[in-house]
Amino acid sequence: QVYLVESGGGSVQAGGSLRLSCVASASGYTYSHYYMAWFRQAPGEEREGVAAANYDGVSTYCADSVKGRFTISRDKNMLYLQMNSLKPEDTAMYYCAAVPRALRSGDLCVEITYNFWGQGTQVTVSS
Repeated sequence: QVYLVESGGGSVQAGGSLRLSCVASASGYTYSHYYMAWFRQAPGEEREGVAAANYDGVSTYCADSVKGRFTISRDKNMLYLQMNSLKPEDTAMYYCAAVPRALRSGDLCVEITYNFWGQGTQVTVSS
């Protein structure tokens, strides 16, 4: 079991920055045994992958719209998302997700790949 808790969301104006954090508490796994990722879901939209990171820091950016503005990083069981130059279209609930390496069978940017999820943290960007 992997328990995920996100923090760092809030309301900012367009052009501002936020840093999201996610802490993983895993029973039966060490931090090197699972992939972690950020997803987001805007009202009325499907959940979409933002970025994913392996335990050794190798990252994958899923959404073209965030490349160059968002940076994912990982430090053992902590996952971060630095979001700069925020736009109103970045407004969404942001979720942290994890999947054990042994159970991963799909694309790291696809929701169905992950079996552990946090409760989410809301990011609201006003114009």
